[in-house]
This record gives sequence, C-alpha cells and structure tokens, in this order.
Amino acid sequence: MKKITLHDKTFVLSIANDDIQKAIAKVAQQINADMAGENPLFISLLNGAFMFTADLLKLMDMVCEVSFIKYSSYAGTQSTGKVTELIGLNTDIKNRTVIILEDIIDTGATIARLLEDLARLSPKTVKIATMLYKPAAFRENFKIDYVGMEIPNDFIVGYGLDYDEIGRNLRDIYVLDK
Repeated sequence: MKKITLHDKTFVLSIANDDIQKAIAKVAQQINADMAGENPLFISLLNGAFMFTADLLKLMDMVCEVSFIKYSSYAGTQSTGKVTELIGLNTDIKNRTVIILEDIIDTGATIARLLEDLARLSPKTVKIATMLYKPAAFRENFKIDYVGMEIPNDFIVGYGLDYDEIGRNLRDIYVLDK
C-alpha cells in the first residue's frame, strides 16, 4: 500500500519492509560481534518495540534472555513530555549485561527515564539498540549503541509504531501525509 488512512489522518509509504529487515540485520550483526560469549538480557519496550524485538532476536547467535516493560510518553501524534511506567521490570539485572530495545528514539525522554530506573538495579552494563532514531528531535545526553536507521523528525506509523493504538500491524513504515 502506498497510502493509508488511520482514524482521521492519511499516511504515505516511507520505509519498505525490505529496508527495515536490512537495518535489523545490520544491528544484529553488530550486537552479535559485541556480545560474543555473553548472555545478555534484552529489555524490550512495549508496545512499539515488539516487532523489532521479535525480528532482531531471531538473528541473535548467542544464548540470551528477553523481558518486556512498558513506558508511555505519547498521546496522539505528540510526546507529552512526561514518561510514565506502566509495566515494570521483574527480572534481576544485578551484574548483568542489559540491552534496551526500542522502536524509535526521538526526544530520548523515555530511555533517559529507563536508564535512571535501571541504574538503581546495578547492571554490569547497559547498551541501547533502536530500530529508528530521529537526531533532530533528540534532547538527551546518552549514547545510542546500535541504530537501525536515522529518519527525519516526522510522525510515522507501522512496524510496531501506532497512531492512537492502530497501525502497529503494518509491515512497512508510513509517514504522516502533509
């Protein structure tokens, strides 16, 4: 589909699934090289990162674990600026290598809050992997270790990303039609 309508907004194709899968393979290759011999704990942020997490973990060459948490900072097409923990971590991460999996990093507020929360649990190290990164929107001061692709600061849906809870199931990524 070249164009879709979700609720009251129209979106146009931006990133095809083939390109998404190539970006995930690139991230997987980097993580596999860096984590050889490790047993990392992947922490996936719901809801958006579930598709990225599933596809990425299929490409991992090491024994690993995955856990899911849920933070929220969006309402409609805008970040609220306030990060709320909806589902917390129930896995012991003390002295563990942790890799956060995020669908998209824009302002960075959600990951900044998560990094604060994880630091209190004494992990050995924390790395960050994101499918998509919006450098023009980024406002925080932390390192993003693995980036699938950089994109403009536009509102997008598909491949796990939603507009008011719909559109996550789309295999491709669509940008808001201006």
